Amino acid sequence: MNQLFDALPPVLAETSDGNRFPVRRVFCIGRNYAAHAREMGKDPDREAPFFFTKWAETVVPSGTTIAYPPETGNFHFEAELVVAIGKGGRNISEDAAKAHVWGYATGLDMTRRDLQFEARDKGRPWDTGKNVEQSSPLGLLHPASAVGHPESGSIRLTVNGEVKQDADLSELIWDVPEVIAYVSRFYRLEPGDLIYTGTPAGVGAVVEGDEINVSIAGLTDLTVKVGAPARE
Repeated sequence: MNQLFDALPPVLAETSDGNRFPVRRVFCIGRNYAAHAREMGKDPDREAPFFFTKWAETVVPSGTTIAYPPETGNFHFEAELVVAIGKGGRNISEDAAKAHVWGYATGLDMTRRDLQFEARDKGRPWDTGKNVEQSSPLGLLHPASAVGHPESGSIRLTVNGEVKQDADLSELIWDVPEVIAYVSRFYRLEPGDLIYTGTPAGVGAVVEGDEINVSIAGLTDLTVKVGAPARE
């Protein structure tokens, strides 16, 4: 029996130890910094977290020029700490969560904000606003054995050298073990899964030609440029 067409190759993220991390799924935690919840017009109280998913193929490495996506005039940046899962499990306890982490990286959740808000206001899923080609840039993954488990430290984003987001990881409403425990209640987490843990306040729009840099204390910076719209 012949295969009808070539399947996409796996997405292999680069790591600081020279290996490749095969990306399986992408989970993104929403409104996980109080100030960002407020700027989105929502209550920052510690309600149960929520999350959405993206395709693995949205993950691209630092240095990529990402195409400005179609059907939007309001393409936003969101700097995030990314958790890479190295050990699978379901109903993981908070106490055991760190044992399931392979490592950490800087990341971006690029968003068609106008489409996200339109869907949100109509009570519809956010897919068209969030699950967008090249929308999950990922910096170099560092093993937890080398960098530990970041609980505090600067998370900062600049556009063309101008600071737009500037916060501390300690401001996360739901910390990494809590996020892992929560997501694993709904899905069995597997090696290769990535969890984008949420963004601080200061999100905003970019245009073609802009350069975005994300820095997180103890991790390698992530830099991408916004390119022309895709033609094909």
